[in-house]
Amino acid sequence: MSQTTTLTTPQAAAQDRRWHTLDIKGQILGRVATRAAVLLRGKHKKTYTDYVDCGDFVVIANAKHLVLSGNKMNTKFYFSHSGYAGGAKTTPVRRLMEKDPTEVVYRAVKRMLPDNRLRGAQLRRLRIYAEEPPRTSAAKKEAAKS
Repeated sequence: MSQTTTLTTPQAAAQDRRWHTLDIKGQILGRVATRAAVLLRGKHKKTYTDYVDCGDFVVIANAKHLVLSGNKMNTKFYFSHSGYAGGAKTTPVRRLMEKDPTEVVYRAVKRMLPDNRLRGAQLRRLRIYAEEPPRTSAAKKEAAKS
């Protein structure tokens, strides 16, 4: 019995995009970021091809109400370095959550995606809201389909 392999073209992948809304109120950050990364990459589709951007749009709502497991809210830090001597900066997650909770979710999802040329395009399809998102026309169409 012969097998055939069907590869997805970028044009066909762009035609097949859907909208997914994730309400993360009370959910753990890492599990939400993993789910969003899978949806952004398109690994949940049978037409997945690793070098084609075949993922969907993802809207994440209620980022302000996410939960970190264990004691990470007090012990986890984000590290960055300017490249100069003494240029190291550490930012506690608690302070970043108070300032901008969407940034915490964005960094988690970004670090779940592979660091390649497709990551920028995949992250452009990610929308994160601290509270409930506004109802867009595309989201209304998708809700009407379901």
